[in-house]
Amino acid sequence: MQRSCLALLLASISAAADVTPGFRSQEIDSNVGIGYGLAIADVNGDARNDILLCDKDAIVWYQNPSWQKHVIVEKLTEKDHVCIAARDIDGDGRCEIAIGAEWNPGDTVGSGAVFYLMPPADRTQRWSPVKLSHEPTTHRMKWVRNQAGRYDLVVVPLHGRGNKNGEGAGVRVLAYHKPEDASQPWNTSLVTDAMHMTHNLDIVPAGSSAEAESLLLCGKEGVLRLDPSDAGWRSRWISRHDQPGLQGAGEVRWGAFAGGQPYVATIEPMHGNQVVIYTPPANGPKDGLWQRRVLDDSLVDGHAVACHDLLGLNNRQVVVGWRAHHKLGSRVGVKLFYTTKEDGGGWQQHLLDDNTMACEDAMGADLDGDRDVDIVAAGRATKNLKIYWNQRQ
Repeated sequence: MQRSCLALLLASISAAADVTPGFRSQEIDSNVGIGYGLAIADVNGDARNDILLCDKDAIVWYQNPSWQKHVIVEKLTEKDHVCIAARDIDGDGRCEIAIGAEWNPGDTVGSGAVFYLMPPADRTQRWSPVKLSHEPTTHRMKWVRNQAGRYDLVVVPLHGRGNKNGEGAGVRVLAYHKPEDASQPWNTSLVTDAMHMTHNLDIVPAGSSAEAESLLLCGKEGVLRLDPSDAGWRSRWISRHDQPGLQGAGEVRWGAFAGGQPYVATIEPMHGNQVVIYTPPANGPKDGLWQRRVLDDSLVDGHAVACHDLLGLNNRQVVVGWRAHHKLGSRVGVKLFYTTKEDGGGWQQHLLDDNTMACEDAMGADLDGDRDVDIVAAGRATKNLKIYWNQRQ
């Protein structure tokens, strides 16, 4: 076992010495309203990853490989659509889709909406929305596998109901349980209400396709890990805002080094300037908080993180994007961070995009079947959607 781990590490170090990150960009849409959220999934069952975009006034998908744009629904609420979740939850090779809308972060009582979208026989045509119950300030969502092997829709609001300045009731993160007939009422259960201003979430990969998935939740109060159990969701803090110098996190993703050691990547604070890596404590703090390392502090309104093995290093690298939404005139872009070290150090940077992508969201997946992960990013001020094709050598 020790020999195999050593061989893997040496192979990754050798690969790092030889790797030259290279990406070719392709703009597939130059008329995006506000590209609030992305999803990558097979929409039509042809075994190709399609790109789905939650835009301001429409939910659309781009068909692989032509990237023809299809409208799923338009203008479901008076205010903006804000988030999307797409995943094959029934095993038929085609994704199910849910969205959040009626985006108004200043209204913590009457805003928000959640919809499940019923597909037509021809999925290039318009889908039918089923309106579900919701908490105010609906903001992010994901399909998450539960202990029974089924998939729940986990929905995260930005604020707790009636909150002002992040104070008041906790944010009610809910799991929606899909009935056999999706047009009928959906039951919900509470995942957590431990935070008072959240921003994003991520799925912690399970050990197998038969196991339930855990979650990472981030916000003004830090990063929280949530593990499903028979007694409900157990929570433990990875970082907390009361640690010296911390002001919470806006984006969060799960990563792993070559030896299997996990890490967590964040952008801090919300809409912040820092790219941060957390690694598990080694005989560490009694409270179990993870060790923090800042990789970069030069972002302007950081708003996207994705963790994938893009370079064939047997670990997950970190892609970050920033949008300069409130600091017009600042440069925007997308960066890649990579390392072969397993102590959270030794990171190098590669600029993927220099000032043509005001990145609102970014995701990774193999889009052309070459087994390399490509990057998709949606721009806010730049009004575009781009693929960064992986050309690693």
